[in-house]
Amino acid sequence: MSTKKELRRLKIKYRVRNKISGTASRPRLSVFRSNKQIYAQIINDETASTLVSASSLGMEAMPKKEQAAKVGAVIAEKALAAGIETVVFDRNGYLYHGRVKELADGARKGGLKF
Repeated sequence: MSTKKELRRLKIKYRVRNKISGTASRPRLSVFRSNKQIYAQIINDETASTLVSASSLGMEAMPKKEQAAKVGAVIAEKALAAGIETVVFDRNGYLYHGRVKELADGARKGGLKF
């Protein structure tokens, strides 16, 4: 059974997803945060395909905020190599704070434009 916190996040997620979507010219950068890892995908919603992805798997030795910043830099590097320069940021219902913010800042430093 879902908790009150999970239901709140899902409501926020659906509300945000009604307003933003990824296109071929400006795909969506989606973030998923678990207790141990953080994942990022760049998605074209028109074709329902993942263009680029990165995760913190294998980075368990560093603190979580540093992992998130590193994942942001890696996703930016892969996106630029794939010819993607601008994205729409989808925080996936999470607060723009902590690891989600670090990932976004790492992607910006890597060269992505939001």
